[in-house]
Order: sequence, then C-alpha cells, then structure tokens
Amino acid sequence: MATLLDIKNLHAQINGKEILKGINLTIQEGEVHAVMGPNGAGKSTLSAVLSGNPNYEVTEGSITFMGQNFLELSPEERSWAGLFLSFQYPIEIPGVTIANFMKTAINEHRKAKGLEPLKAAEYLKMMREKMALVEMDPAFASRGVNVGFSGGEKKRNEIFQMAMLAPKLAILDETDSGLDVDALRIVASGVNKMKSSETSSIVITHYQRLLDYIVPDFIHVLYKGRIIKSAGKELALEVEERGYDWLIRNEI
Repeated sequence: MATLLDIKNLHAQINGKEILKGINLTIQEGEVHAVMGPNGAGKSTLSAVLSGNPNYEVTEGSITFMGQNFLELSPEERSWAGLFLSFQYPIEIPGVTIANFMKTAINEHRKAKGLEPLKAAEYLKMMREKMALVEMDPAFASRGVNVGFSGGEKKRNEIFQMAMLAPKLAILDETDSGLDVDALRIVASGVNKMKSSETSSIVITHYQRLLDYIVPDFIHVLYKGRIIKSAGKELALEVEERGYDWLIRNEI
C-alpha cells in the first residue's frame, strides 16, 4: 500500500492569524479518513490549504502528494495531479452548462497527461453513466452550473464532478451540510461506489451521521488547529455521545 498524502508539521495563516498549528497526517491508498471538530477548529482551512487556496499562507511544514511537493503546485496542477475538493457551499456559474463545464475540465486534465481530448460520443456516454451513479436527471446537463439548484442538487452535482474526474484523493468538505436523509444517502452512495484500493478520501464533517453512510478507516479530531485525537471509526460514536469537551479538557 503506497502513501498518497503525507502532511508534516503544517502551519498556515490567513491575514496574519495562524489557523493550522502543526498538522501531521499520513494517508495511504484506499483509506477513508474523517476529520471532525468543533466550529473554528481549522477543518475547512485544512481543505483550503490542500487545494491551494491563495488566501492562505503556509508558514511551516510540508505537504507531499504521490511523491510531489504539493506546495510548489498551483491549484490547477494539484487537480491535474489527482486532488478533488467538494465545496461546502458550491457556487453558481450562470451561462455555463454542466455539460460544457465538465467537458472543459475533463479535457484540461487529459491535456495535462498528454492525452487527446475526448470525442463527443465518448464524453456523452461517460456523462450519462456518471449522472446515473448519483441518480442525477440527465436534463441537468443542459442547465447552468448550480443555477437554481437545491442544496441537495448542488451536492449531487459535486459528486457527479468527482465521478467524472476520478481523483486519487477526494476531499469532501462538510458535504452533509443542508442535506435531508434521502439526499445524504444518494450522495454517500455515489462516493462509496467510487471507492477503490487506489483512491482515498478525506471526509470533513461536524456530525457523525455522514459517517453512518461513508464509513471511515480513521477519525481525527481537530481542535485549535491541531489534531488532538486519532482513532478508528468508533471515535465518531463516542463524539456523538459525549461531544468534544472530554477531548478538549485533556488539552487544557
């Protein structure tokens, strides 16, 4: 089993305020890691830093992805290398259809790998297959990206994009926020169908309920920019029952 992601002593700040204060995390191929923690713990900052968000400055530490120094790569290059980030609040892109948006993204990925663009028939077949994976109406392909979508439809579209791009590492940033049980089940089912021995996921969540559907191999609790506890999937149930206070008290 190969190491996919290796984060060592990661410190990051925004507008001069330090948010991440020494994150250490190693993810092997085929693993699902959940990151939990109270509001303001640094969960979304971690996903932003991994994806290369320019608003955050890494002040110390390293991120190695498949042997590459990730900090040297642009957000686009990180995506081409195999990283995918599902946004907590997906944005609307009026005037750009899902079909055209994804065709451009797919072909940019292929270009970065030295491959020819997908032929129209191949692309349409692939798009129909992946839409079916997340139970998405094919009519959405001709709609503007996320324009007029419900919360559940936006999240379903995010997982559809993930299925199309087939990343090595997917980061799901609070994908469960704002979803009812049916939408949560469909989104989680799509994620689970894509799981393989060569791909990994980081599931960032505030609540245990998502982890009933996407079962993690490891759970990490983040507090004040540091991982204060790592354990197996049973930790989520303990957090659900006892909250975070018992872990935080050990840090004070």
